[in-house]
Amino acid sequence: MTITALPRDRRRAKVPPPIVFAFVLIPFLIEAVGVFWPAIQGVGLSFLRWNGIAPAEPVGIGNYVDLMSDPIFLTAIRNTAIWIVLFGGISFVAGLGVALLFQSERRGVGVYRTALFLPIVFSLVVTALIWTAFFQPSGVLNTFLQSVGLGDLTRVWLGDPDTALYAVIVAALWREIGYVMVLFIAGLKGLDPSVMEAARVDGATRWQRFRLVTFPQLRSVNLVVLSVIIIDSLRSFDIVWAMTRGGPFHSTELLSTYMFSTAFESRALGYASAIAVVIFLLAIAVIVSYLVRALSEEKES
Repeated sequence: MTITALPRDRRRAKVPPPIVFAFVLIPFLIEAVGVFWPAIQGVGLSFLRWNGIAPAEPVGIGNYVDLMSDPIFLTAIRNTAIWIVLFGGISFVAGLGVALLFQSERRGVGVYRTALFLPIVFSLVVTALIWTAFFQPSGVLNTFLQSVGLGDLTRVWLGDPDTALYAVIVAALWREIGYVMVLFIAGLKGLDPSVMEAARVDGATRWQRFRLVTFPQLRSVNLVVLSVIIIDSLRSFDIVWAMTRGGPFHSTELLSTYMFSTAFESRALGYASAIAVVIFLLAIAVIVSYLVRALSEEKES
């Protein structure tokens, strides 16, 4: 049996040119220096007690042990869980709902899409200022409640520990729903219209078409949206800090805000690094679960 040698041009084509390695290596080095190395240093710092000035003192897992008995940290964990459930759940449902409502190219739909997406243009600090004014004792909300005879419901929304967290969640939702809507509209545009038409011809109701046809086809999009929402929830900081700084009485304290105040106000950099590691592990768990699901779906297809 004779083996035919490949033409020289084909053999060369299998080896990427040096410019390809350069385009891959340079971003990797930038990522390694700017992201990976500081992250590794942060993990190492979490095993130290250090204020940024005096010599660092090794404490082993002492910072992590202290976290388990820290009432503020436990409050931040609880508030972060509430934030993920409410912020994530409402963003998902409302974003999907408005995407279904505005997916078709009808006259005037573009105006509504733009109005819902417009808050994304604003920075989170600007969003916080708008909603802080809205929730002021003499702000729009209390004025409206008084004008419709519901003056008993007025309160200092951001100064009441019972309502402050939910008021901040409302402000964050105002910005997030439009973003989720765009993701779902992109997913809906990729669905096969013939399947929906066949279900309509078979007499399926609108709810049946959504539950049995549309939603199952959005499985991969749903996974991406949920991952994005959860990661956004874990790194939420700007809007909370600008509106309440974690108060009153830590009622709006999240893991991100507690990490920031511990590091830059209390100067406990080692302890703050331990909190950062907890946030990192939670985010990694979400990313890994997304990758596992994505790979399993790829194998099934």
